[in-house]
Amino acid sequence: MARTADVVVIGGGIHGCSTALHLALRGLKPILNEKDYAGRHASGVNAGGVRQLMRDVAEIPLSIRAMGIWENIGDLVDDDCGFESFGQVLVAENDAELDACRARVAALNARGFTHEELIDGTELRRLVPAVAESCPGGVVSRRDGAAQPARTTTAFRRKAEQLGATICEGVPATNIRKDGALWHVDVGTETFAAPVLVNAAGAWAGRIAAQFGEPVPVETIAPMLMITSPVAHFIDPVVILRGRKLSFKQFPNGTVLIGGGHLATPDQDRNETVLDWRKLSESARTVAELFAVMRSATIMRAWAGIEARMRDDIPVFGPSSLHDGLYHQFGFSAHGFQLGPGAGAVMAELIVHGGTQTGVSDLSIARFREPNPSPPL
Repeated sequence: MARTADVVVIGGGIHGCSTALHLALRGLKPILNEKDYAGRHASGVNAGGVRQLMRDVAEIPLSIRAMGIWENIGDLVDDDCGFESFGQVLVAENDAELDACRARVAALNARGFTHEELIDGTELRRLVPAVAESCPGGVVSRRDGAAQPARTTTAFRRKAEQLGATICEGVPATNIRKDGALWHVDVGTETFAAPVLVNAAGAWAGRIAAQFGEPVPVETIAPMLMITSPVAHFIDPVVILRGRKLSFKQFPNGTVLIGGGHLATPDQDRNETVLDWRKLSESARTVAELFAVMRSATIMRAWAGIEARMRDDIPVFGPSSLHDGLYHQFGFSAHGFQLGPGAGAVMAELIVHGGTQTGVSDLSIARFREPNPSPPL
């Protein structure tokens, strides 16, 4: 016999765990299935950036919603998740990049968004004293920061379970099907059934969407990160570059986490990645060029997570365009960690109330449906 629940959530990353938690907060009894363990892939091994900075306009409302939760994260999950708000700074390396920053901020202001602020060279060096003198300015989002990803995902998982969610880890979901009004999912020897299914399966979510007639242009990626030996304190905010692929932050112990979009080769069926050391060395050289203090640092460790990237670099979020009771929450394209707390809250609203005040319509999976063919002449 199938074990019934209000909602079955597939995927135990920050998004699946957040959705399970927010459903439980609204009195529902969700079942969350994770084929490995919560945070095993992208959610547990990313850079931990909590940023509104430089987001696509389509996801800014969700990002703003999430930031409000981050600023009181301890009240939600009984853990501050290591969240620190020193801001995030986008560095322009030349005048052309600064002009692009100026245009970006002006365009956001015209839409009513004020979280990004153009800064000149003086303010840039106040925020990031060690930056090269040649950098003329940039953009700052002062409420942004960083948290500890594995700790955060675990906190959401733990709180969801405390509030009544059932967490099933270590066995993949198979034979997903709809029978009448209920979605059925086999997990090992058990079958779960619920009127609602949330597809939050990360790099594996595209397969589920395609299975139910909603194929999307999604690829599996493996963003790389590395951490250095300790160096003297030189930075508080998280820093990203306008032109080159680089992001980094310094921890209280002096170590520096370096990322920025370079990719390893993923094998999602084997849960493995192969690092690209040439690209990692390119990131290291870029840091050394801009921050002289980093030239004596040693790379101590490097790794990569497995996740999904959409062709347009924004997530698939919201109800299925074809099936009642099916919701998609995937494809966060290497920048979904900050969105997790807000995305879970919004997804719960969509499921419980059928709508939300947070603007997410541009993230719908329907954007990938082929237009209706023109009628014959």
